[in-house]
Amino acid sequence: MMKKFPPIEKILEAYTAIADGHVKLENDQALVTSSNEAKTYTVTFHDNTYTSNDNASYWQGYLGYPGIAVLMLQGKLPYNKELAQQFARVDWNKINQEYKRNYAQAADAVMTAKGIDKKKAETELHHVYDALKQLPIIIKRGSLRPSKAN
Repeated sequence: MMKKFPPIEKILEAYTAIADGHVKLENDQALVTSSNEAKTYTVTFHDNTYTSNDNASYWQGYLGYPGIAVLMLQGKLPYNKELAQQFARVDWNKINQEYKRNYAQAADAVMTAKGIDKKKAETELHHVYDALKQLPIIIKRGSLRPSKAN
């Protein structure tokens, strides 16, 4: 079971990755390209054990957005395609740097700029987050170190 959980806003980054076609699912792994296309992460899965070499999974010990995106595409987490499309083409790396990793402020700025209904988005985020907390999965640090920017 997961012990640590990501900031809820990381779900939005997973939406962007899926909406932008940045997740390539294969047999027992997925390649997930960052929103600015500077990095590609490897998420592996076997039974209910997931590993990833994104910074959150590798250094902080919680499932980062690449793993969340994979779980959505596998049907293990709810995925709202309409909402995901509203978060297409967001450069989360740039926005998270601008807001000094205050993910809540960054998400709020994106929703304001794109005219997204914040109440609807937050309701869906909590729906996904609650489902994530219930998943009987094990998160392990990937054997690969986080990739450097291309």
